[in-house]
Amino acid sequence: MTTKIIPPAFITQSEEALDKGYDPKVARGLLQFVKPYTGQMLIALLFMIFVAAASVLGPYFVKLAIDDGIRANDPAALKKIVLIFFVVSVVQLGVNYQRVRIMSRVGQHVLYDVRTAMFNHLQKLSLGFYNRYSVGRVITRVINDVGTLREFITWAVLAIVRNALGIIGTIIAMLSLNLKLSLLTFAVMPIMIWATIAFRQAARRNYRRVRAAVSWANSVLAENVNGVRVVQAFSRQERNYTTFKDYVNRYFLETSLDAAKVASVYTPVVDVLGAVATALVVYVGGTAVLGQSITPGVLVAFVLYVDRFFEPIRDLSRRFDTLQSTMAGGERILDLLNTPVEVRDAEDAVELGPVAGRVRFENVSFHYSDDPTLVLDQISLDVDAGQTVAFVGETGAGKTTIVKLLTRFHDPTEGCVRVDGVDLRVVTQQSLRKQMGMVLQDPFLFNGTVRENILFGRLDATDEQVVAAAQAVGAHEFITGLRNGYETSVEEGGVLLSVGQRQLISFARALLSDPRILILDEATSSVDIQTEQIIQAALLKLLKGRTSFVIAHRLSTITSADRIVVIHDGKIIEQGRHSELLVNKGMYFELYKTGFQE
Repeated sequence: MTTKIIPPAFITQSEEALDKGYDPKVARGLLQFVKPYTGQMLIALLFMIFVAAASVLGPYFVKLAIDDGIRANDPAALKKIVLIFFVVSVVQLGVNYQRVRIMSRVGQHVLYDVRTAMFNHLQKLSLGFYNRYSVGRVITRVINDVGTLREFITWAVLAIVRNALGIIGTIIAMLSLNLKLSLLTFAVMPIMIWATIAFRQAARRNYRRVRAAVSWANSVLAENVNGVRVVQAFSRQERNYTTFKDYVNRYFLETSLDAAKVASVYTPVVDVLGAVATALVVYVGGTAVLGQSITPGVLVAFVLYVDRFFEPIRDLSRRFDTLQSTMAGGERILDLLNTPVEVRDAEDAVELGPVAGRVRFENVSFHYSDDPTLVLDQISLDVDAGQTVAFVGETGAGKTTIVKLLTRFHDPTEGCVRVDGVDLRVVTQQSLRKQMGMVLQDPFLFNGTVRENILFGRLDATDEQVVAAAQAVGAHEFITGLRNGYETSVEEGGVLLSVGQRQLISFARALLSDPRILILDEATSSVDIQTEQIIQAALLKLLKGRTSFVIAHRLSTITSADRIVVIHDGKIIEQGRHSELLVNKGMYFELYKTGFQE
């Protein structure tokens, strides 16, 4: 017999969140998104009260039809009662339609408001957040958790209200008809309460496991789709399929079946209790009818009320899952929205005017908020406008962190970074980054055309300027060779293009934005020699007249730099021109011998 071992992905799920009950704090946080629609929800509530009242009146109309119409042999009265019942039912249908329509609109508007608020906040969050949060978790928050919230607002809230009103109205109607029959009906309630509690405990455990299983299946599926080339390259298809099938069968299928078993037991128990209550009412009530202490209409109405009494109880139990899911999703939504922005503009921040490009690092130290280990230690560096500075050093030395501080993706722990003598913390991030351009090692292209990707940093550029930028970096020739030229769709991440082609487009994008300060973060490390030669020619155009910071692992990209800065363990240990550093025979000389030679 196979032993059930929970896979690691299950453990990483927040079991507490998945098992979360009603939380007033989460409810208050979510109410801020509902408040703008309070008026519409009150209208829907009034409609719901009318619908619940009309529903409770249904059996009473049956009682009147039997006693005052059929039993009294009064066709006119019977016709009148049936007509009133019909009118009430039609009005109930129309009111219920409007109620559903209103709440559907409210749910969609809340969905829109929450998602736009989350997207806006995600755009502001610093890179430190994305170092801690995986893309899958972020997407789950914005899509799945918000979708659960909409489901609760649109359907579950009013369903709970409807069921509560239905139970209260039914109890009042039953007590007003006959106290003895009401007490007989309520006699099965202790068993009902015990069954409901037992069901909730079992269902809660299975619900948690099913949610974790779904999350695991989604994560494995996404991983295999994203890494399909590696899977096929190593012929792992059959092994991955077997593993996926085994886990899906063992955890997803079995947990779903366990949940179904629990539900299959609870529903018949409620039905049996309802049948017992009905049988007691029919027997005792029938005896009373024979003894003429109650009318047949009262008995029939009471039997109908018994069924209407148990149905909302069953439904309320099912709605608990939605409430539980909403509280868990709501907590994660609020947790994301309440995540502080580590790098934010000061309240009195000013716009940074056009800069010449002079950069100064003054005794800059930096460590991440969750790790006290210094990444940079007392960095001081002066760069004149128009200079090209190359950073070299081993992986993890702190080269990329320096340029992240310059672009203000992080703020220094100590010291400050200045551009043209202005501390970057006193200017707005937008006005700073508008004057900067960046080309990364792994260029990212957005789903769209080649033209749209080149225009990304300067939307007001003309077609002629786009073509000129592409020609300047050597990208025009391959772009015109594409099926639709500049209107060719590159698809998500630019998957239809080679690494070198994506890199050339990113160079054209940087050139078109015409930055005063340019950052090249290992921009040629992933291309072949032929493409690099094209890029080297593009760099001459791109670097001319700009203050440039180059991080590179290839000698050809740094030998012509005005200054080479060697970083080791977060400190500057050497700096100078290529020839000077070779003569010194320090760390750069060793790097040159072992890693930079072509």
